[in-house]
Amino acid sequence: MPADRYWGAQTERARLMFQLGQDPIPTPLIHAIAIIKRAAVQTNNKLGLIDQARCNWISQAAQEVEIGKWDLQFPLSTWQSGSGTQTNMNVNEVIANRACELAGEPLGTKNCVHPNDHVNKGQSTNDVFPSAIQLASERQQRLQLLPALSDLAASFEMKAAAWADVVKIGRTHLQDAVPLTFGQEVGGWAAQLRSAAARIEAGFEELRQIPLGGTAVGTGLGAKAGFAAATCELLSSWEGVNWSCNGNRFALMGSHDALVQQMARLRLLAGALHKIVNDIRLLACGPRAGLAELLLPANEPGSSIMPGKVNPSQCEAVAMATAQVMGLDQAVAIGGSGGHLQMNVYKPLIALNLIRSGELLSQCCYSLRVHLVEGMKLNINKVEHYRDQSLMLVTALAPVIGYDQAAKIAQHAHAEGLSLREAALALDAISAEAFDRNVNPKEMTATQD
Repeated sequence: MPADRYWGAQTERARLMFQLGQDPIPTPLIHAIAIIKRAAVQTNNKLGLIDQARCNWISQAAQEVEIGKWDLQFPLSTWQSGSGTQTNMNVNEVIANRACELAGEPLGTKNCVHPNDHVNKGQSTNDVFPSAIQLASERQQRLQLLPALSDLAASFEMKAAAWADVVKIGRTHLQDAVPLTFGQEVGGWAAQLRSAAARIEAGFEELRQIPLGGTAVGTGLGAKAGFAAATCELLSSWEGVNWSCNGNRFALMGSHDALVQQMARLRLLAGALHKIVNDIRLLACGPRAGLAELLLPANEPGSSIMPGKVNPSQCEAVAMATAQVMGLDQAVAIGGSGGHLQMNVYKPLIALNLIRSGELLSQCCYSLRVHLVEGMKLNINKVEHYRDQSLMLVTALAPVIGYDQAAKIAQHAHAEGLSLREAALALDAISAEAFDRNVNPKEMTATQD
């Protein structure tokens, strides 16, 4: 082994044997495994299984891994054993070698700190790796995704409040419909995002039920009584949220339904963002041959050949990213169904896609807010033009003169190029006073209980 490498023989074998793709194990997962190792060694010390000196060396080494000091010492591909054994041993070896170094021993000696006997004591890859996936995913979503999502929803809410009195024409089936306000339309987007956030947060309760202490198959063979509860107590204290090892470990290790369900929640957020950016780029299409009700920030030139062209590039970038997340969800669903007897063997795939999706969605929310929503404006002239020319304002007359007569007004207006008012009077369907009294776009936007 090269002198500057903290990993050992098992990692090196895996590095050579699994040269597949360009998808390294996510560093947040490495950091999550490291905090579990730190909690485990301190618990084993309290249980009298590891002496104080070894506990101190291993704790310091694990904490250094957790904060990213040794990120370059984790070279393995995601595409390895379905249990994640190679990565668990990579972490064990790096922590053990760094602990030996702290003790004044050469790297690779295993004399004072052994990767299996000490760093991995009371554990198995089969319980540590899925626990780390849950820890890393919950941490990323709680600390990064939900704040970014909340900020984006708040930005839409600010626009909705500012545009609360701007009446526009609605569209269903991409055809003219009855009016609503721009505030109602944008407020709907914000509410959709708030609902997505609530779903994601609701999933944390199940994610925080980890299989640590189950060791190889769920029985806990090799872990001393009290190990799991004490380790979870430390994790809860350090993370500031309640982690529990009281669930059925046979279920938690043989399947990863909580992770599959949480990925589905991310897919729902991806679908919401996809719908919203498609709405925005449709309302902004133009500027002269489209709807052009929204004016988007001109962040960069849109064409290498057409001067002055500006494209909805933020919408397009997010649409592609959210499509990717929806595809990753399908892979996680397949992986989640891939358990055999006592263990699921798609753990690294689930970890990669869940963590990657959370990070991608966090960045989407930030980029949309900063580079699009905050600078988005209304084209009032276009909004008023489409509203005032719409034939569907005739809907307000249906309760007064009947559906069929109102339809005749709309059809006559469209055929003859008239306004609704002109058509109604030409057909002698209603008086001018009654028309003006009933056809009021602003009043038509009032929500009904």
